[in-house]
Amino acid sequence: MSEFMNGEWGWDTPIENDSEFQLLPEGDYNFRVVKFERGRHSGSDKLPPCNKAILTIELWNGSAKSTIEHNLFLHSKCEGLLCEFFTAIGQRRHGERLVPRWNEVIGAMGTCKVSVREWTSSRDGRTMQSNDIKRFYEKGHAIESLSNTAPAAQPQAGYKAGSF
Repeated sequence: MSEFMNGEWGWDTPIENDSEFQLLPEGDYNFRVVKFERGRHSGSDKLPPCNKAILTIELWNGSAKSTIEHNLFLHSKCEGLLCEFFTAIGQRRHGERLVPRWNEVIGAMGTCKVSVREWTSSRDGRTMQSNDIKRFYEKGHAIESLSNTAPAAQPQAGYKAGSF
Protein backbone atom coordinates (compact mmCIF):
# COMPACT_ATOMS: atom_id res chain seq x y z
CA MET A 1 0.00 0.00 0.00
CA SER A 2 2.99 2.31 0.46
CA GLU A 3 2.89 3.30 -3.22
CA PHE A 4 -0.43 5.05 -2.52
CA MET A 5 0.64 7.06 0.56
CA ASN A 6 1.47 10.38 -1.10
CA GLY A 7 -0.30 12.08 -3.97
CA GLU A 8 -3.33 11.52 -6.10
CA TRP A 9 -5.19 8.25 -5.81
CA GLY A 10 -6.97 6.23 -8.48
CA TRP A 11 -10.59 5.17 -8.26
CA ASP A 12 -9.58 1.71 -7.09
CA THR A 13 -6.92 2.72 -4.55
CA PRO A 14 -7.49 0.84 -1.26
CA ILE A 15 -8.12 2.96 1.86
CA GLU A 16 -7.70 1.99 5.51
CA ASN A 17 -6.34 4.79 7.75
CA ASP A 18 -8.99 6.42 9.93
CA SER A 19 -8.61 10.03 11.04
CA GLU A 20 -6.42 10.37 14.13
CA PHE A 21 -7.63 13.86 15.10
CA GLN A 22 -7.83 14.37 18.85
CA LEU A 23 -8.84 17.75 20.34
CA LEU A 24 -6.46 18.57 23.18
CA PRO A 25 -7.56 20.67 26.16
CA GLU A 26 -6.05 24.14 26.43
CA GLY A 27 -2.71 24.14 28.18
CA ASP A 28 1.05 23.84 27.87
CA TYR A 29 2.56 21.07 25.72
CA ASN A 30 5.91 19.84 24.52
CA PHE A 31 6.24 19.84 20.76
CA ARG A 32 8.37 18.37 18.00
CA VAL A 33 8.35 19.51 14.37
CA VAL A 34 7.77 16.41 12.24
CA LYS A 35 7.31 18.03 8.82
CA PHE A 36 8.18 21.32 7.11
CA GLU A 37 6.90 22.57 3.77
CA ARG A 38 7.35 25.86 1.96
CA GLY A 39 4.09 27.47 0.90
CA ARG A 40 2.47 30.70 -0.13
CA HIS A 41 -0.23 32.69 1.69
CA SER A 42 -2.63 34.09 -0.91
CA GLY A 43 -3.54 37.11 1.21
CA SER A 44 -6.37 37.97 3.57
CA ASP A 45 -7.96 40.97 5.29
CA LYS A 46 -5.23 40.87 7.96
CA LEU A 47 -2.15 39.87 5.94
CA PRO A 48 -1.07 40.47 2.33
CA PRO A 49 0.33 37.68 0.14
CA CYS A 50 3.62 36.29 1.47
CA ASN A 51 5.68 33.14 1.87
CA LYS A 52 4.77 30.78 4.70
CA ALA A 53 6.29 27.79 6.44
CA ILE A 54 3.75 24.99 6.91
CA LEU A 55 4.79 23.00 9.96
CA THR A 56 3.32 19.70 11.09
CA ILE A 57 3.80 19.69 14.85
CA GLU A 58 3.40 16.77 17.25
CA LEU A 59 2.14 17.88 20.67
CA TRP A 60 2.22 15.84 23.88
CA ASN A 61 1.72 16.14 27.61
CA GLY A 62 1.75 12.87 29.51
CA SER A 63 -0.74 10.62 27.73
CA ALA A 64 -2.33 13.40 25.66
CA LYS A 65 -0.90 13.47 22.15
CA SER A 66 -1.97 15.04 18.87
CA THR A 67 -0.57 16.42 15.64
CA ILE A 68 -1.54 19.79 14.17
CA GLU A 69 -0.57 21.97 11.24
CA HIS A 70 0.84 25.42 12.10
CA ASN A 71 1.72 28.22 9.68
CA LEU A 72 4.56 30.69 10.15
CA PHE A 73 4.09 33.69 7.86
CA LEU A 74 7.23 35.31 6.49
CA HIS A 75 6.06 38.92 6.76
CA SER A 76 7.20 41.91 8.83
CA LYS A 77 3.82 41.87 10.67
CA CYS A 78 4.69 38.39 11.98
CA GLU A 79 8.36 38.92 12.86
CA GLY A 80 7.68 38.57 16.59
CA LEU A 81 6.00 35.19 16.04
CA LEU A 82 8.92 33.99 13.91
CA CYS A 83 11.38 35.10 16.60
CA GLU A 84 9.29 33.33 19.26
CA PHE A 85 9.34 30.05 17.32
CA PHE A 86 13.08 30.09 16.60
CA THR A 87 13.81 31.03 20.21
CA ALA A 88 11.61 28.12 21.36
CA ILE A 89 13.55 25.58 19.30
CA GLY A 90 16.92 26.95 20.39
CA GLN A 91 18.11 28.42 17.09
CA ARG A 92 17.96 31.94 18.50
CA ARG A 93 18.46 33.70 21.81
CA HIS A 94 16.08 36.43 22.95
CA GLY A 95 17.01 39.72 21.25
CA GLU A 96 19.45 38.09 18.82
CA ARG A 97 19.37 38.59 15.04
CA LEU A 98 19.00 35.32 13.09
CA VAL A 99 18.83 34.05 9.54
CA PRO A 100 16.57 31.01 10.07
CA ARG A 101 18.13 27.62 9.35
CA TRP A 102 15.05 26.02 7.86
CA ASN A 103 16.89 22.78 7.11
CA GLU A 104 17.22 22.25 10.91
CA VAL A 105 13.53 22.72 11.74
CA ILE A 106 12.43 19.08 11.32
CA GLY A 107 13.04 17.28 14.61
CA ALA A 108 13.32 20.54 16.58
CA MET A 109 11.61 20.46 19.97
CA GLY A 110 10.30 22.96 22.51
CA THR A 111 7.26 23.91 24.56
CA CYS A 112 4.17 25.91 23.63
CA LYS A 113 0.73 27.07 24.79
CA VAL A 114 -2.18 25.41 22.98
CA SER A 115 -5.70 26.83 22.76
CA VAL A 116 -9.02 25.55 21.43
CA ARG A 117 -10.43 27.59 18.55
CA GLU A 118 -14.09 27.46 17.47
CA TRP A 119 -15.00 28.10 13.87
CA THR A 120 -17.95 27.64 11.53
CA SER A 121 -17.75 25.13 8.72
CA SER A 122 -18.27 26.75 5.31
CA ARG A 123 -19.62 23.40 4.03
CA ASP A 124 -22.52 22.85 6.40
CA GLY A 125 -22.52 25.75 8.90
CA ARG A 126 -21.67 23.51 11.88
CA THR A 127 -19.59 24.87 14.75
CA MET A 128 -16.25 23.06 14.80
CA GLN A 129 -13.25 23.05 17.14
CA SER A 130 -9.54 22.71 16.52
CA ASN A 131 -6.28 23.32 18.36
CA ASP A 132 -4.05 26.30 17.70
CA ILE A 133 -0.66 27.21 19.08
CA LYS A 134 -1.06 30.52 20.89
CA ARG A 135 2.58 31.05 21.73
CA PHE A 136 5.96 29.36 21.88
CA TYR A 137 7.97 29.44 25.11
CA GLU A 138 11.66 30.31 25.24
CA LYS A 139 13.95 27.26 25.08
CA GLY A 140 14.60 25.91 28.56
CA HIS A 141 11.29 27.25 29.93
CA ALA A 142 10.35 24.67 32.54
CA ILE A 143 6.72 23.64 32.65
CA GLU A 144 5.65 21.53 35.59
CA SER A 145 3.93 18.22 34.89
CA LEU A 146 5.27 17.92 31.35
CA SER A 147 7.32 14.91 30.47
CA ASN A 148 10.36 16.06 28.51
CA THR A 149 10.59 12.69 26.80
CA ALA A 150 9.28 12.76 23.27
CA PRO A 151 7.04 9.93 22.14
CA ALA A 152 8.86 7.40 20.00
CA ALA A 153 9.18 8.53 16.41
CA GLN A 154 6.94 6.63 14.05
CA PRO A 155 8.60 5.15 10.97
CA GLN A 156 7.82 7.03 7.77
CA ALA A 157 5.35 5.10 5.66
CA GLY A 158 6.37 4.25 2.15
CA TYR A 159 10.10 3.78 2.74
CA LYS A 160 11.89 0.51 3.35
CA ALA A 161 15.67 0.41 3.52
CA GLY A 162 17.15 -1.48 0.58
CA SER A 163 13.96 -1.63 -1.48
CA PHE A 164 13.16 0.32 -4.61
